[in-house]
Amino acid sequence: MAGRIPESFIEELINRVDVVDIISPRVPLKKAGAEYSACCPFHDEKTPSFTVSPQKQFYHCFGCGAHGTAIGFLMAYEGLEFVDAVEELARSAGLEVPREGGGGPPRVDNSGLYELVDKASEWFQARLRENPEAIEYLRQRGVSGEIARDFGIGFAPAGWDGLIKALGTSDIKKKQMLTTGLTAQGDKGVYDKFRQRIMFPIHDRRGRVIAFGGRALADKGPKYLNSPETPLFHKGRELYGLFRARKLGGQLPRLLVVEGYMDVVALAQFGIQYAVATLGTATTAQHSELLFRNAPEVVFCFDGDRAGRKAAWRALENVLPVIKEGRQARFLFLPDGEDPDSLIRKQGEEDFVRRISEAKPLSTFFFEQMEAQTDMASVEGRARLSALAQPYLEKIPEGMLRDMLLAELRQRVGHQIKFFTTTQLPVKKSTARVQKISNSPIRIAIALVLQTPNLSASWPKIDELQANSLKGLDLLREIVDFCVSRPDITTAGLLEQWREHPAGVHMGKLAADELHVDDKIREVHWQATLGHIALQVASRQLEELIELQRQGLLTVGQKEQLKELLKRKLELQQNNAVVE
Repeated sequence: MAGRIPESFIEELINRVDVVDIISPRVPLKKAGAEYSACCPFHDEKTPSFTVSPQKQFYHCFGCGAHGTAIGFLMAYEGLEFVDAVEELARSAGLEVPREGGGGPPRVDNSGLYELVDKASEWFQARLRENPEAIEYLRQRGVSGEIARDFGIGFAPAGWDGLIKALGTSDIKKKQMLTTGLTAQGDKGVYDKFRQRIMFPIHDRRGRVIAFGGRALADKGPKYLNSPETPLFHKGRELYGLFRARKLGGQLPRLLVVEGYMDVVALAQFGIQYAVATLGTATTAQHSELLFRNAPEVVFCFDGDRAGRKAAWRALENVLPVIKEGRQARFLFLPDGEDPDSLIRKQGEEDFVRRISEAKPLSTFFFEQMEAQTDMASVEGRARLSALAQPYLEKIPEGMLRDMLLAELRQRVGHQIKFFTTTQLPVKKSTARVQKISNSPIRIAIALVLQTPNLSASWPKIDELQANSLKGLDLLREIVDFCVSRPDITTAGLLEQWREHPAGVHMGKLAADELHVDDKIREVHWQATLGHIALQVASRQLEELIELQRQGLLTVGQKEQLKELLKRKLELQQNNAVVE
């Protein structure tokens, strides 16, 4: 996609929509004073801890910590990418999303392609209702009419130009059909790509049909045929059945990843509505991020043979960079010769759900595979385990999960592992700075200005607050400067501008902090907090000068500075006492 979305448009969009209007159709909200409350859609709870603030245009859960703007909510609840969420929100507000120069080609309007593919899906569904052979095939596979309807299953009849004739024979339509992979070019011209096949429409995360998978009725040709990569469809980014699962279940507690369309359909037929399938490709890193964006637990289901375990290992490799505390990956291996479709029809839903609940945790599968390559009875074998595991553990984001896996490796090896520790890992400077702010006046000041951006107008122009001697002070000044330049910025707009900033996550938490400060005295509290910060800065500078004095190293200029600082500190202490 060409160019980036201008920051000014993001701000306009946030100002134009109401976060309550975006959330309320998806989550039942109840008025609670100036805010709204509900049971959190992102974790199980019986007592509401999810609040939505019309004033801040911001939501926050005090139970699980989920928070964000209307854009962030659509990303979390609907599983959308940032750009898709912006476009969805813009559509609801009747706005066109602009793009600014990014060195790419001009933006292409694909609305005609989406419309064409949707009409193709309708045509395939109509043909299914007319074809007894296709209906009988689905009946024998145990697919009910209701499930076929819910998944939009259709049929591509025999013949080389049925779809072409149905959708139009103009040059524009023919070009669009080639572009979307509905037709193919051969020696004798253009022909329907899908023929004599059960058709499974593939939807994107917004519910639009973007491609198809076709299962052959006859033995000729490949058993399954998928749409090629097109401007609408990139198989490494999409998951079959995800939109339907989200539509039925909202925020899902679990997703089950299987390998075929019929597996997803069969599992849904038996009540397991949270299955999705990759589209003719192994699980990619993009799949992994998409899966965990939609559910905290992902179970990968594979055949129990060598090929299945190899595929499972590839999935594990792509999960490691996105796995962290709060996310769980597990691996389910089926009996030889069985797939989810066949097994659930033989054993039923209860047995299959039990198998899912007993799936191996990532850590168990990981160490099983690692130890299978070593002789754990020997010192050399245990040393080899350490060497084999290191590159994989280094892919896991820093945090408790990686620490626990490292502790597990230490226990298995029986020796202190020295290849890395959490404290040796590089940390982004700005992130570390915010983490160390703790419960300080600077933390309170950042929370105040995030929650009430117009406080920035009274930022004092005094020397001690321009110094960069306290953790977090530079971030506070950066936020204040931005708010001064944008007097009408809201809390939600401010957070969207800092979405990609290393401190963005921490700012979101501070914006949701309960400061218990009445709106009428926020200005007073703000000035008092800034007074405490100024006192901290002066005290820090005094400590440095007094240490130089103790060592007999003070210059004449520094002696004068020391006198001024002592006087200034006394004034600040008196002012702070008066305010308090």
